[in-house]
Formats: sequence, structure tokens, C-alpha cells
Amino acid sequence: MHRVLGDRRAIAILLGPALLVYSLIMLVPMVWSLGYSFTKGNTINGFTGNGVANFSRLLDDPAVRDALWFTLKYAAVVTAGQVIAGYLLALLYVFFLRRASALIRTLVFFPVVLPTVAVGLLFQKFFQVAPQTGPVNSLLNALGFESVDFFGSAGSAFWVLIVMDIWRSMGFYAVLLFAGLVDIPDEVLESARLDGATGLALIRRIVLPLSLPVLMSSLVFSINGTLKVFDSIVALTNGGPGTGTTPLTLYMFQTSFTYSDYGYGSTIALLLTVVCLMVSLVVYRVSRRDLTEG
Repeated sequence: MHRVLGDRRAIAILLGPALLVYSLIMLVPMVWSLGYSFTKGNTINGFTGNGVANFSRLLDDPAVRDALWFTLKYAAVVTAGQVIAGYLLALLYVFFLRRASALIRTLVFFPVVLPTVAVGLLFQKFFQVAPQTGPVNSLLNALGFESVDFFGSAGSAFWVLIVMDIWRSMGFYAVLLFAGLVDIPDEVLESARLDGATGLALIRRIVLPLSLPVLMSSLVFSINGTLKVFDSIVALTNGGPGTGTTPLTLYMFQTSFTYSDYGYGSTIALLLTVVCLMVSLVVYRVSRRDLTEG
């Protein structure tokens, strides 16, 4: 193995096809999109160069600021919910259910494989107020409260989105973090118990530090996915009411394909790429510092 990894020709043969496919699928479209951001037009009317006009428009566009704020707010809340819920479920699997956790893991993971459109329609039915009252409003009525139009305001629609996306994805992060927790040696846990560490003290002083690498990986994975959220919002609210739940991805899609402004849409995509890189860099630096200090 050392001879193979030390041979540059062998490395090129092994990694070359993968790097070529990655470049064709990821890097080339990114560079192409960057070139579009210096133009205006579309594939029907053609493209003409307009310098940095798209970037100037980006800085002055209030819709971009609203979409960016919604994207960051959504990403922060959903990422925290996904990782915390997943970690709590993983702890439940390892320390309480143990071998009996297989069925629970399967049931909790099931929403992950459901189509996003189906999940969106399900939650629309759950929270609808008309023409038929959904289960949530029926429960409120049974408790003596009036029905709530959850999709009538941006604030309530935002929290329905949060609940839906955490519910359908926490099973994935539970399995991911479960894989990290089961790698903690039993000898370490037993030694900690003999030293008097039990319950929350065991988790806080032993389990959490040892599972920090996989926890940080889950955090990076989650926040990059939530910053690029698109399908769940289209399925549930389509950015409404108004533009109250419109993230950068949906605004980019509408600009490019609804209004046929490919140049400005590419500029919005570039902004989203920069935001993802900056957030990932911050999380990576924080995780490196925590691991070094630990």
C-alpha cells in the first residue's frame, strides 16, 4: 500500500478519472456561471457584456437582502435543530435502547427517504385551515382556541418549515452521529463510570469530547445543505406568503428561469457560493481550535 501511495503515476491513475468527472460536473459549471455574472440576457435573446452592473445591482437589491437574511436565519435554526435532535436520538440509541434500537432507527430514518413533495403536501394538510381544517387546527379547536392560518404570515410559515425539515432529516443525522458514538471504546466509558461519571456528567465530560469530530462534520454537512435549501420550500410555501419565505436559491431560480435574467441569477448564485464557503470556513476554524484545545 505504501509503495502504491508513494508512486505519483499510480496516484494519477487512481485519482485522475474522479478528478476529471468532478471538474466536468462541478468546477466547469461554476466557472461558466461566474462568466454569466458579467453579462445580461438569456439563451433566446443572446448575451451581452455589462461589466460589474450585476454586482452593483446586487448590493442595492432589497430582495437580495431579505432573501439572504431568511437564508441565514433558516440555516441557523434548522442546523441547530437537526444536529441537536440527531445527537439526542443517537445518545438514546447507544445508551438506552442499545440492541433494541434497530427498529426505532428504521422508523425515525423513514422520513429521510420520502419524496420532498410528499412531505410538503403532508404538512400542508396537517396545518391547513381551509377548505378543510387540518389536524393541528382541529386540536386547537378542541382545546378551545381559534384556528390559525399558519401559511398566512411569514412568521408562522417559517416555523412550519422549520418543524417539517427537522422532522424529515433528524433521522439521517441520528444515524450519522450514532456511527460516531459506537466507535467510542467501551473501556473508556467503563473507566469513567468506575471513576464516578454517570448520566449527564458522563456525556458532558467523556462522550461529547470524543464525539466532537463527527459532530463538527455533521454541523458542516447540515449548514451547507440548509444554506442551499430549495425543494422543501417550493413544496410547502413556494416562497410565500409574498416573498416571506424566499431563500437565495429560490430567488436565484425565479430571476434566472422565470424572468430570464441569467446574468443576475448567476450573480446571486455567486453570492450564495461565497456565503457557503465563509460559513464552512468559520465552522472549520472553530472545530480545529476546539480539537486543538481538547
